Amino acid sequence: MAHTNPLEIGWLDPQLAPVLLGVIVLAAVGTTVLFCCGVVAYSRRRSTRYLLITVVLGLLVVRSLVGLGTVFGLVPMTIHHLVEHGFDFSIAVLVLYAVYRSGSGSETEENTDRQSADRIEADD
Repeated sequence: MAHTNPLEIGWLDPQLAPVLLGVIVLAAVGTTVLFCCGVVAYSRRRSTRYLLITVVLGLLVVRSLVGLGTVFGLVPMTIHHLVEHGFDFSIAVLVLYAVYRSGSGSETEENTDRQSADRIEADD
């Protein structure tokens, strides 16, 4: 794993390396910004739903960083696949659970969200 240049990695076409690198960097920047927004939203709402979405966004950031590490030869392809497909499954489960919890039977969480918002407004 001595590679540090994406143009020298055997599995990556040198002509497509800049495109792949650009896409992964944009994904990492975009998911990091979204993760920061998720942290702010969770800190304001303090609900399970917001926590789940923030965790999902954090997993997307790590997933992008693993992809970047793979392009630079720092993460072996086997580890890359294990982490990324494991995160895909985790993200799907967490999103489905968040959707399940926010269904029509989850009025208590909506009330908790409203109470949290009322407390924040009262503190200001």
